[in-house]
Amino acid sequence: MKYAFKVLLKDPVSAARLGKIYTPHGEVNTPVFMPVATQGSVKSLTPEMVRNMGAEMILVNTYHLYLRPGHSIINKFNGLHKFINWNAPILTDSGGFQIFSLSALRKITDDGVIFQSHIDGSRHYITPETAIEIQEALGSDIMMCLDECTPYPASFEEAEKSLELTVNWARRCKNIKKSNEQALFGIIQGGMYPELRRRAIEEICLNIGFDGYALGGLSVGEPKDIMMNTVKTAAPLLPEEKPRYVMGVGTPEDIVACVDYGIDMFDCVIPTRCARNGLLFTNHEKVVIKHARYKEDTSPPDETCDCYTCRNYSRAYLRHLFMAREILAMVLNTIHNVRHYMRLTEQIREAIKDGRYADFKKAFMERNINQGGYEN
Repeated sequence: MKYAFKVLLKDPVSAARLGKIYTPHGEVNTPVFMPVATQGSVKSLTPEMVRNMGAEMILVNTYHLYLRPGHSIINKFNGLHKFINWNAPILTDSGGFQIFSLSALRKITDDGVIFQSHIDGSRHYITPETAIEIQEALGSDIMMCLDECTPYPASFEEAEKSLELTVNWARRCKNIKKSNEQALFGIIQGGMYPELRRRAIEEICLNIGFDGYALGGLSVGEPKDIMMNTVKTAAPLLPEEKPRYVMGVGTPEDIVACVDYGIDMFDCVIPTRCARNGLLFTNHEKVVIKHARYKEDTSPPDETCDCYTCRNYSRAYLRHLFMAREILAMVLNTIHNVRHYMRLTEQIREAIKDGRYADFKKAFMERNINQGGYEN
């Protein structure tokens, strides 16, 4: 099956929509949240666990796999799907954000990026052409163009220069792409300046054209209201017939809000990272499992949750495991948080299907305001 995307249903009140992504490794229902498998694994979980929780697609990090074990090794296994035993769609990011985070170890030029490995200090040179070559060797279903992630804060001039570089790199990525089975998404930069975001959309979407589009350079330290306003103003300008992806976002509240603006795809390390740090997502309260109040609590993390952890274990046991630093604590907490995100997107899709997304969003936001949200 070749890559394709179809909008199935639009919400009558908001910009929320149901869609389906078709890939050589299966179909993905949107809106979708992709668990992050940085090194080719969702930390502490087997691929079978992740699949059984309802995940239809995962995100794998190009930068990390390029450094270790190397894309040439993965290519010998006919790509990531065989190498990591994941027989479902995979999206690979270009590594641009990871290189961005190595500000002290990298140098950006018009041609590409020179950087030092965070593992052993070795020097590497990545160009747009190299980024596509690596991702084609990885064999992902969706590849991302190499971009320069605009920092926050950035002046208009700095954001404009970054945007111009990203557009140039996007054109080179498309020109070098060889695989007909892998989709390629363009990334919209421009900082927090609406004018630059509009210019980026015109250049990336209209003048070049890709299989899908991502809003990048968000959740990089900017205030939440600025981030949301950027999504709100940029999303309606993206082509309706292509999937819309917000990279690295976010909390359950972020997802519910962005779906309302017409976003189809999400990824974030929040559910897995919070699980390892003992923060559990529930529909009723914020559970910081190390708190003494759970020492004798016989209830599951969330009585409304159908995950393996909630069906079998108490808060008291999870607290004991966490305080004892048992590996099982990370496993059980991650199972719950990933399933919570999968259930959230299932509920979102059901609400859109029934034409009641506005009511769903209102009730969800009111409930989360009352429990203080999940900012941690």
